Amino acid sequence: MKKLLLLALTVFASVALLACATTAAPTTVAPTTVAPTSGSQTTVAPTTAAPTTASAYVQGVTATSIKVGNTASTTGFLAFVGVPFNDAIRAVFKQVNDAGGINGRMIEFVTYDDQSDAAKGVTFTETLVETDKIFALVGHFGTGTVNATLPYIQTKGVPMVYAATGVNALYFAQSVGNPVMAVQPIYLTDGRIMAARALKENLYGANQDQPLAANAKVGVLYTNDDVGNSIKAGIEIEATALGKAANFTYTAVTSETVSSSVTLLKGTGVDVVILAMNQGPFAYTLTAMFNASLNVPIFTSYVNADVTAVNHIEYSPNRPIYTNAWVDVFSTKGQADVQAFIATIAQAALPEATKTAYYANSFAIAGYIAATVFVEGLKRVGASDLTWASYIAAMENGPISIPMGGVVDFSNGHRWGIAAMSLLKYTFVLGDNPATPDVVETTHPIESFIKVREIETIAEIEAK
Repeated sequence: MKKLLLLALTVFASVALLACATTAAPTTVAPTTVAPTSGSQTTVAPTTAAPTTASAYVQGVTATSIKVGNTASTTGFLAFVGVPFNDAIRAVFKQVNDAGGINGRMIEFVTYDDQSDAAKGVTFTETLVETDKIFALVGHFGTGTVNATLPYIQTKGVPMVYAATGVNALYFAQSVGNPVMAVQPIYLTDGRIMAARALKENLYGANQDQPLAANAKVGVLYTNDDVGNSIKAGIEIEATALGKAANFTYTAVTSETVSSSVTLLKGTGVDVVILAMNQGPFAYTLTAMFNASLNVPIFTSYVNADVTAVNHIEYSPNRPIYTNAWVDVFSTKGQADVQAFIATIAQAALPEATKTAYYANSFAIAGYIAATVFVEGLKRVGASDLTWASYIAAMENGPISIPMGGVVDFSNGHRWGIAAMSLLKYTFVLGDNPATPDVVETTHPIESFIKVREIETIAEIEAK
């Protein structure tokens, strides 16, 4: 029972890790232009490449096979991400192939090791499309590679399913036939939901059950990088949409400036702080808030739903930490999805010790989701001719259920990624260590993120 509890708690926050772990590669993408709107839909110009019309052309498909691929880091400093990510993709395809494939076609997976080098990622992406003649990119990996190859992917028209990043270049408000199909939440949407939760949820006051005061001040600390600026863009849009733009103050931080920035923010009398950043900056900003005794609620990205980024010694209930989340393993559906994931890994061609380790590995879960969503598109095409156009049209034919999560909806050309998330709250107690079933303890720090709001869309949150 203790081990099962540990698994559940780990999985619940785990998929959040992928987005920040793959942002290390540098990028030279053009700046994103965002226009505020008054509704729940955002108008955004995420890339300089024009969306393409899906082509009836097809490659990588024979009477007996479908060839797909990706480039990922399987050696180097991000191998701990790329190896389980790709292993889980292979596990899904093995399961499909063992069951007879898709209409008799076996799925072949080709992958290259880019060693966390975006330039290599670009070269290998072109090799996959032009030399290997893959049908689709599955699990397009890393911010640098994704940013640099989006125009190429749109020009070629090759389907791309699941990007292992949330940068705003993946966001298209309406682009029917666009081969770019991101799944995990895009940071712009992440930022919008953060701001909507901060402004609309009854989480304030002594009992954390009161609404935010109408004149409350909201401080936003962000990092001046792809992640921070992408999230900040969503926050700005939502603040404007809800008529609260004047209540928000934005400050860029680094590890060198965070202490002074937090002190200055405290001096303004902020009532809530939104942290637009990934795990490293999130951790040092929490420390700076602790040192400055800035005790107000914190809202942050799904990428930070990870207890390793929080120092429990510095935690205070007067400074509650809330994060977005796009997985839910405690619902009936979530529990069933976890069991399906475990079953898929269990039949993989991997050592038993590796399988056991993957059962609660965030990056394996992400790879599983990427491959599962891709296969759903193949199933939707069914016995019809499989072309790039028919595949993309099938993916656009209504919402797709996400394992351990909500849905992603590509219909009407939406390229928003997952646009509905739950809200988690960090908790910390002393008790028994779930990892030591033979020993009863009372002083082990047990940290977790618990669900305090169900998966909801921006519109549903705004209506509160």
